[in-house]
Amino acid sequence: MNTDKLRLYLVTDDTLAGGRLFEKVTAAVKGGVSMVQLREKNCTTAEFVSKGLRLKELLTPYGVPLIINDRVDVALAVGADGVHIGQSDMPCKIARKLLGPDKIIGLSVESMEDVRSANLEDADYIGISPVFATPTKTDTAAPFGLAGLARAVEESVHPAVAIGGINLSNAGEIMACGAAGIAVVSAILCSPDPFAAANKLLEITGNDK
Repeated sequence: MNTDKLRLYLVTDDTLAGGRLFEKVTAAVKGGVSMVQLREKNCTTAEFVSKGLRLKELLTPYGVPLIINDRVDVALAVGADGVHIGQSDMPCKIARKLLGPDKIIGLSVESMEDVRSANLEDADYIGISPVFATPTKTDTAAPFGLAGLARAVEESVHPAVAIGGINLSNAGEIMACGAAGIAVVSAILCSPDPFAAANKLLEITGNDK
C-alpha cells in the first residue's frame, strides 16, 4: 500500500462528532486527512453498512481510503478499501483470505509481544495502541509511551501508525519516533473547526497535500 495514506488517519466516533459525522469527515479530508476508519461499536449491521456506503461515496472523489473497524463482512458489503482488526477479532490470515491480496489490513498491537507476532502476519500496517492514555477508548492495555513507541517501530517489519491520546501538542514527538503516521479521534472530531485541526496536524506530520 501507499504508506503516505497512513500519515493522518482519522478514526470515527459518532458520539464525539455530535451527529455531524459526515460533515466533520468531509471537512477533515479537505484539511488533509489521508485515511478514514469507520469505527462503530453500538449500531446494527444494517446501520453500519449504511454509514459505510455513505462514507465510501464521500471519500472516493478525494482518493481517501475507507477502512472498516473489525467487521470484514461490512468491509466487503460496502466495497471498502480494507479493514482494521484487533487482537480479539478475526485472525489476520482469514481476513486476508476473504478480502484478497489487494485490500488493506491493519492490525492493532498492544504489547511488544503483539508487535513480534504481527511481524509474521500478512498485514499492511500495525496500529500501536495506545501510545498515551485516551478517554475515547477505555479497554486498552498500558500505554506504550514515546520510548515504547520507538522500540515498537524499530522492531516492526510493517509501517506503524500511532494511536491513543495524540493531539497537536505531541504529534511531532510521535513522528520523531519513526511512526508512518498518527491516528486521531477527538483531536479532529471534537474541534470546532475539523478542517483547521486536520490542516495543523498535517503540517506537523510534515506531509503536504
